[in-house]
Amino acid sequence: KKELTDMFDEFKNMGINTIIFQVRPCGDALYNSSINPWSQYLTGVQGQNPGYDPLEFAVSEAHKRGMELHAWLNPYRVTMKGNTDINTLAENNPARLHPDWLINYNDALTFDPSRQEVIDLICDTVKEIVTNYDVDAIHFDDYFYPNLDDSKAETWFDYPEYQASGTSLSVAAWRRNNVNELVRGVYSAVKSIRPQALFGISPEGYLQNLRKDTRQFTDVDAWMTQSGYVDYLMPQIYWGFEAKQNGQAAGYAFANCLNEWVTLKKKGNVKLYVGLALYKTGTDAVDGNEVPEWQRYHDIMKREVQAGRATGQVSGYCFYDLSSLTRAAAAEEVANVTALFH
Repeated sequence: KKELTDMFDEFKNMGINTIIFQVRPCGDALYNSSINPWSQYLTGVQGQNPGYDPLEFAVSEAHKRGMELHAWLNPYRVTMKGNTDINTLAENNPARLHPDWLINYNDALTFDPSRQEVIDLICDTVKEIVTNYDVDAIHFDDYFYPNLDDSKAETWFDYPEYQASGTSLSVAAWRRNNVNELVRGVYSAVKSIRPQALFGISPEGYLQNLRKDTRQFTDVDAWMTQSGYVDYLMPQIYWGFEAKQNGQAAGYAFANCLNEWVTLKKKGNVKLYVGLALYKTGTDAVDGNEVPEWQRYHDIMKREVQAGRATGQVSGYCFYDLSSLTRAAAAEEVANVTALFH
C-alpha cells in the first residue's frame, strides 16, 4: 500500500492524471473475484489471498488525488512463455477447469479466441469489475491472437474450429470477427452496467502491421470508425523521429505513425491517445542508427507530445512504463515532458 501511495503522490506532482493499473496479467485477478483466482504476482502463489484488495485500494487512492484509474486486463494470456503446465494454475482457475478452452502457442498457454466460452468468460470478468469497483475505464493492451503462418494450415491452432464453423469467411476475416465479437461484448458489458465508464484498447503502433492477415487480427479500422466497439484507441507508437530500417527512414518512425493514426481517427468519433516509449529513453534501444536516437536526445517525449498536440486530434498521452518515471537515465526526458503538464 505504501508503495502505491508513494507512487501516486509522485505522479500527481508530475501532472499525471490517469493510472492504467494492471488487474489481469494472466487469466488471474489483482482484485477480489468469484471468477478468476488471485494473481501469483501478489504473493508468489496463484489463488492465495494477499490480505487486501489492490484494485479497491488503488481506485480509492487515485480518486483521492483527483486521478482516474483504468483497469488494465490482458484478455487471453494464461501463462508466460516457458510454462505450459496447467497444474501450476490455481485449482479454481477457469483455464484449469476447462483445458479445452486453451491453446499451446510459443511455449505458453493462451485462451482460444475462437471459442464463445472464452468470450463469455472475459465479458463476465469485465462485468464483475465494473459492478464491484469504481473504475473509470476498462483497458486492453496489444495481446490478441498469436501470430500465425497462414501458408501452413496444419500449424493453425484453430484449424478445427475454423473448419467446424462452416464460415464462408477467409481464415483471417474469421479471426478478426472473433476478436470483434469480444470487443463488442466488452463494450456492451461496460455500458450496460456503468455508462460513464470507458472502454479502450492499446494496439501496436504501426498500422501496416495491424492490417496484416497473419498477426493480432485486431480490426482497428472498424473499432476507430464504427460505434459499439471502443471509446478510445491508444496505439503504442514506441519509436523515435529518426527510426531507420535498412538505412532508410522507417515507415514506423514516429511522425509517420502519428499522421496515419490521425488520418484514421478523423474517419470516426473514437478518441485517440498516443502511447509513448518512455522505457527506451536514455537506453541503447536499437533504432537503426549507429548511435540510437534515445541516447542522443533527452527531449524525445516532449517533442512527441508537442507533435501530437499540433495535430489537434490527440486527446492524451500515455507513458510506458511506470518504472521509467523514476529511472535515473530517463530523468531528463521526464523533467522535459512533465513540464508540459503544469
